[in-house]
Amino acid sequence: QVQLVESGGGLVQLGGSLRLSCAASGSTFGVYNMGWYRQSPGGQRELVAEITQGGIPNYADSAEGRFTISKDGAKETIHLQMNNLKPEDTGIYYCRYGAVVPSPGPSGIRKFEYWGQGTQVTVSS
Repeated sequence: QVQLVESGGGLVQLGGSLRLSCAASGSTFGVYNMGWYRQSPGGQRELVAEITQGGIPNYADSAEGRFTISKDGAKETIHLQMNNLKPEDTGIYYCRYGAVVPSPGPSGIRKFEYWGQGTQVTVSS
């Protein structure tokens, strides 16, 4: 069981910045990655940025060049620095933790997925 605690959301004007943080606690395990997903009003939850256990990032096209995802060394804590924010960045941002562990089952692996409670980001024009 992994608990994810998010912080840093808020209301900013067009062109402003926010820094989101997500700390994982509990029984963290296996090979994992973490990431941020955004759910726009009335829309679907979609990837914004993710980072591997080794610190390799991946970004959605909309985030590339404006957002930076990072982690605190070997700690299971990630951050999302969001610069030059636009109204279309508005939504609930969810932290995700995903892990893969060996398993005696047919596939040889088991996958786990945990989500934070979400933090609201609102960008006014």
